Amino acid sequence: MEEVLERYIPERAIDPCLGLIKKYGIHLKIVNQRITRHGDYRMLPGGGHMITVNSMSNKYRFLITLIHEFAHLVAFETYGRRIKPHGKEWKYTFQQMMLPFLRPEIFPNQLLPLLARHFKNPKASSSTDSALSLALGEFDSEVRDKQYVFELPEGSLFRLYNGRIFRKGRKKIKRYQCVEVATGKLYLFQPQAEVEWLAKS
Repeated sequence: MEEVLERYIPERAIDPCLGLIKKYGIHLKIVNQRITRHGDYRMLPGGGHMITVNSMSNKYRFLITLIHEFAHLVAFETYGRRIKPHGKEWKYTFQQMMLPFLRPEIFPNQLLPLLARHFKNPKASSSTDSALSLALGEFDSEVRDKQYVFELPEGSLFRLYNGRIFRKGRKKIKRYQCVEVATGKLYLFQPQAEVEWLAKS
């Protein structure tokens, strides 16, 4: 397992993560990239635990995702199975579990202030934190063939991973109002949502 973790998380994070895996008897599964989620946790029928995380080259994003899923397990064990998946118990657990990792030996200095701010009130996904998401993106080694919604000119057409096509509208508070071309329905998009830019209407 140590050799596997060496490929996916920062070196100084390996021992603490191995300790969590052993303590809770976690089966860690790394899978091909899934569009809809970075990772998930579930209890196995025999009482064991499985954490699944997308394979990704960004070690910092992988580590945050892994601790996010550890926090689900620990929150359920601590507070019971009836808590909300991303409720106050999970947020508190995620905060406490991330604190030992928020060090310059693990994360680059430019990420630490953004992480400190994010973990004052962690969200269900770090992707909804625009500043953190963009900063983490600087450490992606994959070739980027998509654009963020906020980068597109107003009126641009763009396509989602599922083929649906939208026209970008104006920003409303924090998100962009976009119209689905096929239905005329209005949807709100996070600024850092990744899409395929088709054309300016």
